Amino acid sequence: MKSPAWREVFDLPIPERLDLVEDLWDSIAADAESVPITAEQRAELDKRVAAGERDPSSGSSWADVRSRIIQRK
Repeated sequence: MKSPAWREVFDLPIPERLDLVEDLWDSIAADAESVPITAEQRAELDKRVAAGERDPSSGSSWADVRSRIIQRK
């Protein structure tokens, strides 16, 4: 069962809930070293970083990705 405080969160308008999710994610990302990952996840991250370093033009910047997402709305 959700506590009363959480019930209030779920009653917020979606834009406010999204802001809360973003704030929560930012707080996790700020302490990323504390988030455990498996060896398989580490290998995949290393693989993706290496691919991006080999061909930086193969991906999109966060600004471009975010812009495309916002334009879909």
